Amino acid sequence: MRLSSIITTLLIFVSLAMSEVRLKDIVAIENAKQEALIGYGLVIGLDGTGDRSSGNRGAIFTVQTISNMLERFGITVPKDYLRTRNVAAVMVTSATPAYGRVGTQFDVTVSSLGDATSLEGGVLLMTPLRSMDGKVFGMAQGSVSVGGFNIETDSGEKLKKNHALVGRVPNGAVLDVPAANIEFKLDRPVRLLLSEPDFGTASRIAEKINEEFVDNSGGAQPSVAKPLNAGVVEVSFPSSITNQEEAVFFIADMEVLMVQPDVDARVVINERTGTVVAGGNVRINEIMISHGSLTIHVKRTPIISQPVASFSNVGQTVVEYVTETRASEGEVKNAVIKDTTSVSDLAAALNELGMRPRDVISIFQALKQAGALNARLIII
Repeated sequence: MRLSSIITTLLIFVSLAMSEVRLKDIVAIENAKQEALIGYGLVIGLDGTGDRSSGNRGAIFTVQTISNMLERFGITVPKDYLRTRNVAAVMVTSATPAYGRVGTQFDVTVSSLGDATSLEGGVLLMTPLRSMDGKVFGMAQGSVSVGGFNIETDSGEKLKKNHALVGRVPNGAVLDVPAANIEFKLDRPVRLLLSEPDFGTASRIAEKINEEFVDNSGGAQPSVAKPLNAGVVEVSFPSSITNQEEAVFFIADMEVLMVQPDVDARVVINERTGTVVAGGNVRINEIMISHGSLTIHVKRTPIISQPVASFSNVGQTVVEYVTETRASEGEVKNAVIKDTTSVSDLAAALNELGMRPRDVISIFQALKQAGALNARLIII
């Protein structure tokens, strides 16, 4: 494969041409508060892939939890007789659904806490879900969906697909406490939270809302929206809104407004995979790039030393090594990047230099340090 084709597959240039999107796709309503939930429970029905209970390697808390559960059903079993290979202790995490009512169902994530090898085929037993202050918001229970497997044989062979120690229970939780702030107070403004805070986007959102809501005579109403900062736009209900139903229709009409967001120039680098993703609005100042390759080759040659009398019992065969080190530097290539060059132009220049993926990442980092890259450099 040619190096130019490698660079072509490495660099992904995303065109960030300004286009309008729905308001609901770039903001969230502040009143839609969600509580983070957590719980401790048991997953049963595993095919010998649960927590171990023998010796010091076992999950003691799993045995204690099973014993406590059985006692509630009037069954007393000594802990030494419990075997937990079909049971796994798990932590259950989720968040309350926005505007949820009592009885609203939502998904939960189940994660192994002990030394189980897989949660495939398991069923989560009834688990209370608590908030940070310990308040119980709901209960979770149901079949665990893993989407992978982890098989180990007695002979030590392993077959693995995806991650089998974390799964989900779709609609496995039921809300017992209604979410806070589920009704709008007409005398208080609604705040829109931008998913990507930006002063330009916040200003455009406020302008679009104020342009859209006018009275029947054609005259503009007093401004109902104003940007508070780069991440928050405050919207007051017009005087014509008198009840909750009208407030819902007003917010629904506001959410479908088309707004043109502003996106800053970014270059994202993933050093683990050698991937560079750059926006089409990234610009590069005039700069020179010099690239040379230094190759060091170490050669180790064995030398066999035999005794004088090959078939006698005197002496023995000895193996010695001779080490030879060579260093060679390839041809140094230079490229001059002109002012206001786009990322695509830079890619063409890097192709001419025959850069490898790791070299490209180093060059982008050097461009940022030199002040020639007019974009945010994000390394993940």
